[in-house]
Amino acid sequence: MEIETIYQNVEHKDIKDTSGPQTQSHSQDEGKAQKCRGSRCLVLITVGLGLICVLLLVFIILKHITITAERDLIKSYKNTVEEFNQTINSLQDSYTDLTQNKIKLESKVRSLSDELKKAASKGGWLFMSTELKSWSDSRQYCRDRGADLVIINTEEKQRFISSLVSESACIGLSDTENEGIMKWVDNSPLNQGFWFKGEPNNFGGDEDCIELNPEKHNLNNWNDRSCSDTRKGICEK
Repeated sequence: MEIETIYQNVEHKDIKDTSGPQTQSHSQDEGKAQKCRGSRCLVLITVGLGLICVLLLVFIILKHITITAERDLIKSYKNTVEEFNQTINSLQDSYTDLTQNKIKLESKVRSLSDELKKAASKGGWLFMSTELKSWSDSRQYCRDRGADLVIINTEEKQRFISSLVSESACIGLSDTENEGIMKWVDNSPLNQGFWFKGEPNNFGGDEDCIELNPEKHNLNNWNDRSCSDTRKGICEK
């Protein structure tokens, strides 16, 4: 009995000694595995957070670019609208000016038409020679065409002819027969003259023929010149 008891105790001790280290080793392996899994999870979490930060950064950058582009687009649109409005206003002003000029032109055309009708009702119409000639040659030019140098005996006619002529031209008035006594080509005396200031002055004693010079004045624009000076002539038929 004692020997069996001792054997059992030894066997039991051996079994305890053998199982003890194995159990401790197994626990260490499990701890290492848990640590490994924990490190892997930490890496994954870190990588995930990094990706989230990158995505947020990209989103912020894209948002900034979008906002900047929208702001630039709105600014460009406003500038375009302002330029468009300025163009419209300019066109409206131009249209207004054109309309006003058209009205003035139509009024002037009607006035000239009335003057032409009045002149036609008096049995005559006007034309201008195309060549520069002396007073007598200008008169002959008119006579060759069934007319004569124009006779101006009313203010209305003087204004009308002055509005048509843009350069100096001979009219049918002279004092070639008697110095200082002006007569028209039909031998009628001058009743009303439209002389420029200081005219007629017979400068140099050789100014016997009369010209109309619209550059001097709209109404009073007659001037005596030498009959040999060349001018175009205003003819009346």
